[in-house]
Amino acid sequence: MTGRANSIIIVGGGASGVVLAAHLLKSPNPDLRVTLIEKRPHFGQGIAYSTLLSAHVLNVSAAGMSAYADDPGNFWRWLLERGLATPEQAPVYAPRGVYARYLGELLDDLEVREQATGRLRLIREESLSITPTASGVEVALANGTSVVAHLAVLATGHDEESAQGHAIRMGSEADTALPPDSRVMVLGTGLSMVDAFLSLEQRGHRGDIIAVSRRGLLPSPHRKGNPIKLDVADIPLGTQLSYFVGWFRDLIRENQKAGIDWRDVVDGLRPFNQKIWQNWPSSAKRRFVEHTKAWWDIHRHRMAPEVYARVTEAVQSGRIRLVAGRVVGIIAADGFTVEVQSRHTQRLETFDVARIYDCSGIVRDISTSSNSVVRSLVDRGLARPDPLRIGLDVSANCEIIAGDGSASAKLLAVGPLTRGTFFEIDAIPDIRVQCARLSKQLLG
Repeated sequence: MTGRANSIIIVGGGASGVVLAAHLLKSPNPDLRVTLIEKRPHFGQGIAYSTLLSAHVLNVSAAGMSAYADDPGNFWRWLLERGLATPEQAPVYAPRGVYARYLGELLDDLEVREQATGRLRLIREESLSITPTASGVEVALANGTSVVAHLAVLATGHDEESAQGHAIRMGSEADTALPPDSRVMVLGTGLSMVDAFLSLEQRGHRGDIIAVSRRGLLPSPHRKGNPIKLDVADIPLGTQLSYFVGWFRDLIRENQKAGIDWRDVVDGLRPFNQKIWQNWPSSAKRRFVEHTKAWWDIHRHRMAPEVYARVTEAVQSGRIRLVAGRVVGIIAADGFTVEVQSRHTQRLETFDVARIYDCSGIVRDISTSSNSVVRSLVDRGLARPDPLRIGLDVSANCEIIAGDGSASAKLLAVGPLTRGTFFEIDAIPDIRVQCARLSKQLLG
């Protein structure tokens, strides 16, 4: 992509959209125009940070959650300035609602700063579709109006609706009040399941929680440490998955013999995760998603220590039952009768539950997204799913790739939508780097 784009529409005003807008508006270009469109009442929240529950804390410590790639201490200073943390407390895992406030204030400051220049425009409305035009793009809104610019960046984040049949998303309109002693089932045993458990506890729910995933594994807890130093030359790029996994296990064992925590090895690899993914052959990527990702996730995407303590106590007391298996049948009556096949014994077990929550993680086919803009682009051939169908197919420069294989200079994407190309692109530390690079790229 070459040249300078003076007018940019960002579709999606959650964390990814706000972070991208903040990076773009660091430019001194007086002709720059950034339009941020968000259907929710508040910018900077999205699904992840709209929670008001204090127990829903960040899974990354405050030191790593700055919105700015070139100012990693920004969020930590923000907490200290407002008396929401003290230097002795580090590491701090702040409530996600507090992080939403941080992003909201960041955007408020930008809005005030840019009021005289007119470089920032905020629109609270749902986007329905994006259409390339001769001179740029046109975004159609649900209120019947449209917005035009040189290019548009999709930053719509995670899909908000469940694709799991009878299952619903925690906090959705369908998530109505439950009898406090009712048994519920959660599909997934990762961080989203943890959120669901904390939300149910907050509501006074006392019933059993059956958490089902293929392997029945819980995320590990964070511990304070120091990531090991690795060089890209140390890493076997482009190998088959089995070789890479063997190399990584050996690396962990060697460091553990020297008294180094495995977390420091996992975190030492983090700066190279996207490069590792992009250098794997497609067969290795597919095998990783199907067979290795569950093990990687519980070590890579960890819980705050205080949350881990609450969850493990619930498991030990029997309040949460972890089931390694898969759902093979659901009968809806007064509640649901769910049949689960055990991973280890192949035997079938039946559970009667009042509700089924979908906490299963990444969408399995982006073309079935509940997001109107994403589905419209795919349906019209202006975008296509990546080879694994876990996101949109994009170039290394975030350009959306059309059905005919051509990369668009007018349609781009950031954040979780681009996981097929970048994979590790769900957390702020990775998203802010992506946004910083894209900002430089777009603004010449």
